[in-house]
Amino acid sequence: MFTNLDHINIVVSSLVRAKDFFMDCGFALDDEADLEGNWISAIVGLENVRARYAKLSLPGSSTKLELMEYASPPSSRDPDMAKANQLGYRHLAFEVADIEATVAKLKSRGIKILSEIQTYEATGKKLVYFYGPDNIILELAEYRAS
Repeated sequence: MFTNLDHINIVVSSLVRAKDFFMDCGFALDDEADLEGNWISAIVGLENVRARYAKLSLPGSSTKLELMEYASPPSSRDPDMAKANQLGYRHLAFEVADIEATVAKLKSRGIKILSEIQTYEATGKKLVYFYGPDNIILELAEYRAS
């Protein structure tokens, strides 16, 4: 069956803005291209697809982050998708070495943090949610040193 998580795809309203956000968080650009034609329309089950994508990665990680902006057909947003209790994809979590410093950096960039840093008492893991581009829910996680 499955052997590896290859990539995570996120549809965004501005590829430039989303790419800049994630690259500022430590991702590197692996590939970027325009996508159109029968092959992409068949894969995603939509007609006349025209899109642009960027594939990003974190150093040492095999899982890629694929950001995609559709020119056709146009994208829309479910007004409740940014709520943590909606069905389906909810958030991406990123491990950090210093959650306090990372939160301070994000706040200095005007990023909305959903709460103060919380500690999951059972494991000592510190965590916090915040919003990325297009209100994508993201999580920071700092694990207690063993």
